[in-house]
Amino acid sequence: MTADQISSANSELRNKTPLEIVKWAIARANGRAIVSTNFRPHEAVILHLCVQVQPDIPVLWVDHGYNRPATYKHAEQLKKLLKLNIKPYLPKISAAHRNAIFGEIPSTDDEKALKEFSALMKLEPFQRGMKELTPTVWFTALRRSQNENRAAMDLVAYDENLKTLKVSPVLNWSDADMENYLKQYQLPNEWDYFDPAKADSKRECGLHASWGANAVSSGGGLK
Repeated sequence: MTADQISSANSELRNKTPLEIVKWAIARANGRAIVSTNFRPHEAVILHLCVQVQPDIPVLWVDHGYNRPATYKHAEQLKKLLKLNIKPYLPKISAAHRNAIFGEIPSTDDEKALKEFSALMKLEPFQRGMKELTPTVWFTALRRSQNENRAAMDLVAYDENLKTLKVSPVLNWSDADMENYLKQYQLPNEWDYFDPAKADSKRECGLHASWGANAVSSGGGLK
């Protein structure tokens, strides 16, 4: 899609429901739509929306190895409940191996180390997954309320880093909207989630930030 077409799409979709947005995007994906997830709180919403329209949609999951037990159990629960077509991608080094060589997860006051951690354990397997799955449409669960970077995003955008159309159907939804959807469809949630590549809820891990494009090739990931 051209820049003008994307702008027109955002105008067209501004008042549409998330399900209508998913239908719009899948109709234009030529059979190559995917949805990514990390099984954080409220992720059941985007997964349920996508499988309603395309039951076998590939679900890209980077399992960096640092998830808490509750998150792994939640992932298995949703996999069975929604019959998810999970496409797991793991780092080239295990969490235990990484900790032995580099030490514990970096703290929030060491931005350089956090970016290196993210490149190694999250960005490299994610970029590998995107190259193998070659999606024309990538669904995300991004929402404006999550941080300042996401507040300025559009429902539909061309991701220069990953060379695909990024669609965020629940971008304008609040926490209350997400909770109501979970209740309406009796979907489970998970609150023990922790993303070590972010270290806090307001930081970007690199998937949706410009610095992530070159983080792996610049040495943050294993060769």
